[in-house]
Amino acid sequence: MSRRYAILIAVLMFVVLVALTVGWVLVSVVGAVQNDENAPIYWTLLSVGSVLFVALVVGTALHLTLSVKAINLSRRQSNFIDAVTHELKSPIASLKLTLQTLARRKLPEAQQQIFFRQMLDVVERLDGLVNHILDAGRSETSRQTAENQAANLTHVLQNGITTVCIQYHLSENLFRWEFPEYSVKAANGECFPAYWAHIEANDALTLFRNLLDNAVKYAGTPPQVVIQLTSDEKYQIVRIADNGPGVPQGLRKPIFKRFIRGGNELEREKPGTGLGLSIVRALVHQWSGRVHVVESRMDCPGACFEVRLRKVDHGTLE
Repeated sequence: MSRRYAILIAVLMFVVLVALTVGWVLVSVVGAVQNDENAPIYWTLLSVGSVLFVALVVGTALHLTLSVKAINLSRRQSNFIDAVTHELKSPIASLKLTLQTLARRKLPEAQQQIFFRQMLDVVERLDGLVNHILDAGRSETSRQTAENQAANLTHVLQNGITTVCIQYHLSENLFRWEFPEYSVKAANGECFPAYWAHIEANDALTLFRNLLDNAVKYAGTPPQVVIQLTSDEKYQIVRIADNGPGVPQGLRKPIFKRFIRGGNELEREKPGTGLGLSIVRALVHQWSGRVHVVESRMDCPGACFEVRLRKVDHGTLE
């Protein structure tokens, strides 16, 4: 059943309820006015009927809400299956073609090495997809977080940048760092300011790797990503902005749900499963932080994600 039919059925149910209620009220009022002896009975029936009407309206509204949620979930799951199928089919087909070429032809050593590197890239892509799905399962599992856990967000982001650049064969120069609380010299030097936050290092790496991957994947041409680190009295604040198309206003909250990517999966050019931002949200919430989409920057007009994690005092510079 589509969402349109669910809404149509709910509207018809409301119309029937209103018609029955109007008829019930008219019958009860006319009966009470024309028959003084039984008037108390009619007024009692009218009161009971009104209570039942309210209950039916609430029940119908709940039915509509749950039906629409179930339909949307089914649609997102269908998109997820399409995405995973595409993400698996493409690299497997590439591996098959490469292996068939190596099996049927005697290629020069240099050409073989190129093919081997291509196959390794494909295997790493498949491994990343599997790890991504496993991360999604682990992130939704509630677990205890130790209060003594802390991670240097600057160091974590540097590791995440290295991983993403290796994955997409890009230069780290496309990333620009900003530390508004420090001088330009400190921000551009080899010794970046340390921002310690209450989060386990592996969780922080998973969180920011997903955000950096999204930023690179959806960045414009040429790609540009800005990483800004700052803090307030309670939180360490990380903003990651890109120069891509951005996130539509209506998707800024739903985009953190599972399988939400927007558009038809079969018509989308960018690879993905719709799990990355749900992993980000789950990990941030587990460590009592916050994450949301903020307004785009003037110099980087694409998506801008802000992550707030509880501050831990471990000094100012590494």
